[in-house]
Amino acid sequence: MTEGARRIAVIFFDLGHTLIFYTGDLNEALTRGAQAMVDALRARGYPLISPSFESEFLERLHRYYRWRDQTQIEMPTARLLDDILRAQGLEVAPAHLTEALAAFYAPSEDCWQPDDDAVPTLARLRQAGYRLGLISNAGDAADVYRLVTKAGLHPYLEHLIVSAAVGWRKPHAAIFTHALHCFGVEAAQAVMVGDLLWADVWGAQQVGMRGVWLTRHIEPSLVQITPAPVTPDARLERLSQLPALLAQWDEDPPA
Repeated sequence: MTEGARRIAVIFFDLGHTLIFYTGDLNEALTRGAQAMVDALRARGYPLISPSFESEFLERLHRYYRWRDQTQIEMPTARLLDDILRAQGLEVAPAHLTEALAAFYAPSEDCWQPDDDAVPTLARLRQAGYRLGLISNAGDAADVYRLVTKAGLHPYLEHLIVSAAVGWRKPHAAIFTHALHCFGVEAAQAVMVGDLLWADVWGAQQVGMRGVWLTRHIEPSLVQITPAPVTPDARLERLSQLPALLAQWDEDPPA
């Protein structure tokens, strides 16, 4: 098939457990990160009033996580941190907030590793002429950019769409339509690849994209419970199987 006749133009990927996977204890990393964040703020001369600031921040953070899962609204973590600090009478410079959050995310960032077929698959897709992008649910865009760079993925991804910047989380239609707008393509020309049936697959399908469910990091007993049945357009065990699927769809697209 010629380039001009290609039916699929853009492939979007989720990040966590799709292109990279987690190797540590998340709660332990968040605890260490909160302490590092406090140390960074104190090093800048901010006298944190509460002696238990780390635990207060983490409690508020987990409460916010539950709220955003219900509403699909994403508020940057920087805003949450700033609100807590202002409640204690502290006005922190934006650059210092950014520095503190980098310290907070550093322990968890150390635990993310790229899958062995991530870079080879992205390189193969780019060589085949597909445009590639990322749609990630995350409270801090800088955290995502660092993870992408660390994993060696940045050269292959044309646009990084992060919920913290868009204001909406997957599966909300707004983040998918924003991603399509960034590439200037119709939904029928795009495919979403991710590990979550509801957020990634159904979210993409509701706007007219095809959704591919990547299952290699999914425990059968922990498959996400969805509000309604979700049928992916394809189910793959490994990312390296994607180029063959796309070639098949370009020749014989699903009805």
